[in-house]
Amino acid sequence: MLGGCTRTLIRGLDWLAGRVLPADDERPLHQRVGTRGEEEAYFHLRKLGYIIVARNYRSARCRGEIDLIGWDQDVLCFIEVKTRTSRDVKTAEAAVDRHKRREIAEVAREYLRKLPPSCQWRFDIVSVYYDHLTRPQIEVLRNASLAS
Repeated sequence: MLGGCTRTLIRGLDWLAGRVLPADDERPLHQRVGTRGEEEAYFHLRKLGYIIVARNYRSARCRGEIDLIGWDQDVLCFIEVKTRTSRDVKTAEAAVDRHKRREIAEVAREYLRKLPPSCQWRFDIVSVYYDHLTRPQIEVLRNASLAS
């Protein structure tokens, strides 16, 4: 219940900010949609029981970024979120190409250096689709491969 209240409050504040504040967000539309998808994925994963410990994690030593890092019970999950407004071109999972997987693996290795060697971990992909629906469709692909 608390997650629903938080989500409603954040959406309400976003709506209010869009009406009251000047439009400072000059990013391209696809970046704004991506940010919105990451927000939806965050709340969806929390509903599924994930405990999110980092968002948009970067390392000073590596290129790249991990969208979300969280615990699914006793397994640490490195989560890439892909948002699409259509399923026509290619699936969101297919957009996590070899280059992106290498970047994620490198940043994940850096993050894991801070944890005990016995820590169990996996890579998940969350697809968020806005197909002209009020609510996005969200799919979680657990234990996706980081192999390129």
